[in-house]
Amino acid sequence: MKNSSTRLVYEYWNDLRGDRAAPERGEIEPGALRHALADTFVLENEPIGPVFRLAGTRLCAMMGGELRGRAFAALWGEVEAQGEMRRLVQTVMDDTAGAVAGLSGETVTGHPVYLELLLLPLRYRGRTHERILGALSPTGVPEWLGLDQIETMRMISLRMLWPSEPVQRLPPVGRTAPRFLVLPGGRA
Repeated sequence: MKNSSTRLVYEYWNDLRGDRAAPERGEIEPGALRHALADTFVLENEPIGPVFRLAGTRLCAMMGGELRGRAFAALWGEVEAQGEMRRLVQTVMDDTAGAVAGLSGETVTGHPVYLELLLLPLRYRGRTHERILGALSPTGVPEWLGLDQIETMRMISLRMLWPSEPVQRLPPVGRTAPRFLVLPGGRA
């Protein structure tokens, strides 16, 4: 995982689940995700497929409007890509596995954008196949945010996070140990 929002959501979810395959939806505390809320969403499984129950402000701005009630697969314009996303969400729910995908996209005016998608299963009132916690974040804050919207996206990489894998902590993004640096010069 490359984006700080994605890592924060994953680590929070991972801590909540402990030894379980997935935490309960009721355990999610939005305040704990305050630094990633703008990129976070919750999907609800409906007969038509996964639908946005909640979506962060930056995510809505990138997509050009409110996402609540919209089908998740509708974010992808091509029918083949929509089917691919439905299958991915179904795999996350069926196998209680997480997924991290790299996405490449383009705005209406032709600006390229690279995003990271995170999908994590949630239990709802003890049942699986009900909700998914996710994050969709750009690699950097786009200069066009609020002026343009993403028109097309396609998946360019995918990694599944299987529940049987040991729980692991991710190293912090962009942080290195402080170093002592001696500059040449001195007293004159």
